Amino acid sequence: MENYRPDTAILELGPDFYDPVDAADFPETVLRYRDDRAAVSVGLESLSDADWIAHFGRYEPLPGNIRKPLALRYHGHQFQHYNPDLGDGRGFLFAQTRDARDRLMDLGTKGSGKTPYSRRGDGRLTLLGGVREILAARYLEHMGVNTSKALSLIETGENLRRHDEPSPTRSSVLVRLSHSHIRFGTFQRLAFFEDKDNLEKLVDYCRSHFYPDAVSAVGLLRRVVRASADTVAGWMAAGFVHGVMNTDNMNITGESFDYGPYRFLPTLQSGFTAAYFDHNGLYAFARQPEIMLWNLGQLAHCLAQIGDDKALIAALNRFPDDYRKAFRDHVFRRLSLVPTVLGADMSFVRATFKFLEESQTPWPQFWHDWQGGVEQEQSARSGPNRDHYCGDKFDDWFRLLKEYEGLETVEKPDTSVSLLYDEIGELWAPVADNDDWSAFHAKLETFARPAGD
Repeated sequence: MENYRPDTAILELGPDFYDPVDAADFPETVLRYRDDRAAVSVGLESLSDADWIAHFGRYEPLPGNIRKPLALRYHGHQFQHYNPDLGDGRGFLFAQTRDARDRLMDLGTKGSGKTPYSRRGDGRLTLLGGVREILAARYLEHMGVNTSKALSLIETGENLRRHDEPSPTRSSVLVRLSHSHIRFGTFQRLAFFEDKDNLEKLVDYCRSHFYPDAVSAVGLLRRVVRASADTVAGWMAAGFVHGVMNTDNMNITGESFDYGPYRFLPTLQSGFTAAYFDHNGLYAFARQPEIMLWNLGQLAHCLAQIGDDKALIAALNRFPDDYRKAFRDHVFRRLSLVPTVLGADMSFVRATFKFLEESQTPWPQFWHDWQGGVEQEQSARSGPNRDHYCGDKFDDWFRLLKEYEGLETVEKPDTSVSLLYDEIGELWAPVADNDDWSAFHAKLETFARPAGD
């Protein structure tokens, strides 16, 4: 492992931040997925399948790394109600390394067994849950959204019972590669206990390893605001509905992670929710930017114990401008258009979303049809969405589209690439029925990966 560079930075924080735990002893460890491209970035691609399983299924420590897994401590707002009884309940931090860009990277787990924070949970992950996480991470990466990577999935040979899946169901353990697993809720826990010394220590850790140009708690918040605005803007352009935007699911580096009841829009519906238990639509698609700002406000409130109130509020108030610019950039990237002036561009973005909602044009096909701008008119009008590309509402939008030039080089797939709810079911059925993974792997091949990522 020539390019493997362990860096156990988490130990700088000390035992107030985590609990050493034991991984579950699984009856089986069958490798189902390994992301060798992600493994290359942290020097782990040369591991044999046997060594891979030993490290990521039985959790034998990586050389020079954390000797015993660490369940991280945190609190959080769940559906905007504060919950102090949280923490890593079915996962832990297994290892830390440096990637090819010299970033500190965490290898965290999901489904690796019980911890002090499991409460009534069994600490396990269903195989379908692992499959869904891989698909979400790869598709969002394809969409240019800041996301964790699903590094490994190993089937573990247990029969699990879940109220939201046919039971008993197959089990798995996932390893996630992420720039950080420090959550907004990590700060909330320390603020809850008014532990200013450890708040300062956590701010210094985040500044040192994630935002070295930040010089204070205010500077850290400013950068987290910018990163979070970009992430939620990416979700909106991708038609992604997170489902559970609790503060313990928000990452300090802005990465999307821990994909539970997510959905991608079939058509634009502002009130669309991904979680069946979100009865009041708190985390509906169109509310996601508002919720992200609310979550950032909770982080700012924590940092107020050690930072200047007015400066923190000023940093928080940068979110709307950060979001507008990021949203414009993500939408124009999806359409492969050259942006002009932010105000005019945002008028076009709003018109695009208005047309999509009022017409109920199928979402994935629309973005494929018009990638490249007006030059795509002939193929768009002869494609599956052709009946939606007529009438006054479309004509109004198309007039605005004509104001923009397409990028000179557009790498456009032959067909639209999507990840709708029914498609996931179609990918899972042959796995469940015949242990046939071919459709799953074929689907992943349709998700192009950004160069150098």
